Amino acid sequence: MNNSITDVEKIEQLKRGKRIKHIRENELQMNKTQLAKKIGVSGQFLGLVEDGKGNLVYKSIKKLRDLSGHSADYILYGLDDNIIKETKMCLEKFTDSEIINSIEIIQKIMALIKNI
Repeated sequence: MNNSITDVEKIEQLKRGKRIKHIRENELQMNKTQLAKKIGVSGQFLGLVEDGKGNLVYKSIKKLRDLSGHSADYILYGLDDNIIKETKMCLEKFTDSEIINSIEIIQKIMALIKNI
């Protein structure tokens, strides 16, 4: 079994490192040492992660998620998480009952569309 990293995985790792660096510098406005301490790694290791030469473990990703407000999907894969934030803000205006009724209506519309 070959344990070497594939080209695709390497590209993903590089992109992930750039996202983490962007979050650290532009959003959290921290240096490597500050963020590393908060997520439970060394500054040197965080530098490797940001350079695409290492990966954070679950516990560190969770801490970064909590600090930054970004989803783990955004941190790991670059998936846009603005829709999640916007949906949460929108849903805060409605009661649980209103949300449930709306979902039931959407499900009925979906069933109608599938039958067309």
